[in-house]
Amino acid sequence: MKIRNVIKRVKGHNTVDGAGVQLIRVLGPNDVQDIDPFLMLDAFDSKNPEDYIKGFPMHPHRGIETITYLIEGEVTHRDSLKNGGTIHGGESQWMTAGRGILHEEMPQAVDRLYGLQIWLNLPQKEKMVKPNYFDITEEMIKKVNLPNDEGIARIISGSYDSVTGAHSNHVQVSIFDISLNPRVEFEMPIDSENNLFIYIFEGEGYFDDKEEVIVGEKTVAIFDEGDTFKVKSGVNGIRFMLFAGKPLKEPIAWGGPIVMNTDDELEEAFRQLQSGTFIE
Repeated sequence: MKIRNVIKRVKGHNTVDGAGVQLIRVLGPNDVQDIDPFLMLDAFDSKNPEDYIKGFPMHPHRGIETITYLIEGEVTHRDSLKNGGTIHGGESQWMTAGRGILHEEMPQAVDRLYGLQIWLNLPQKEKMVKPNYFDITEEMIKKVNLPNDEGIARIISGSYDSVTGAHSNHVQVSIFDISLNPRVEFEMPIDSENNLFIYIFEGEGYFDDKEEVIVGEKTVAIFDEGDTFKVKSGVNGIRFMLFAGKPLKEPIAWGGPIVMNTDDELEEAFRQLQSGTFIE
């Protein structure tokens, strides 16, 4: 057994995106090598609707999947495939942009908007698949009570303790929401070929084989190689998202909401946007 150690901590920075949404940008292009097959992580936590009510009006995506996960709040969405709906606290929306989609995401005024969105890269052979989306309701998210009442693991994608999550698509990844009570030690196996990182919503934890590295809330911890993830929660417990996946190790050409493998493919996508041929 080799316990994974923290090799990088990334504290999110405040930024504005969409039509004026205040959010926390945590991971992006500079982190891709460490988090492949994931691309980007934005978090949001606000009790002021003015921070987010303008939302993300209709915009394009190609070559990726976007996964939105809410702990609290409400987001209404619609797209160019004439799909639409609303996700609430405890729910997720998984969209495959594939060969091209236009969509909008509009957070609704609530007491608190709290959650994150992560982008997942599509492999070259799947870049131009048919667009699709999948709403994951709270009832669909599998929950595993940890031994000795130590906490709970919510499984959005992947498997833990013989329980398989709600959704899996073109890239097999593990996405868990894990809550631990105060001063709990928790271990779980991780495929040694997978990249691994976590985003801490609340609390703090001690990581690595010596339990000397402490990481607090609103922070990503990226781990080295190994086959075991270990954390000891702090005095107030900890809640974090865990992300793991086998890296694609493919070239990336990234232009805003479009992620392809070559600059030519990227330029072609923007030409299609300008000519009105982006959506089939």
